[in-house]
Amino acid sequence: MTNPLPQHPSFTALGEEPFVSLSTFRRTGVAVSTPVWIARDGDALVVITPEESGKVKRLRNSGRVEMRPCSRRGAVEPDAATVTGEATFMPDSETARIAAIFRAKYGLEFPVVMAIEHLVARRRKKRVILRIVPG
Repeated sequence: MTNPLPQHPSFTALGEEPFVSLSTFRRTGVAVSTPVWIARDGDALVVITPEESGKVKRLRNSGRVEMRPCSRRGAVEPDAATVTGEATFMPDSETARIAAIFRAKYGLEFPVVMAIEHLVARRRKKRVILRIVPG
């Protein structure tokens, strides 16, 4: 049996936020921040994002992330604490289970936004799940 990961209070609290500014890093070290939905999955935080997104490309080079609570459009309060983490990709077999966690947290908003994205993109985008642990 493995010991649970130590939880930093700010890390755990991020799973309750409606939106988080997720910063991933270019090879040059420059941070790129994007507002994302986030949820808790046990001791980890999870994010669902399109596979073709820039953050996925950046995470393939480095799993280092920084997170701060933000608004729907990505505005971060000046005094918001930055929480660091390490992101890994979860297997496709977890997609349905994690999607259910997001549906439970966000309610009707989750499937509505996914449907609108599908209509706008004129296709269903393949998604990946990011599992984030304290780092």
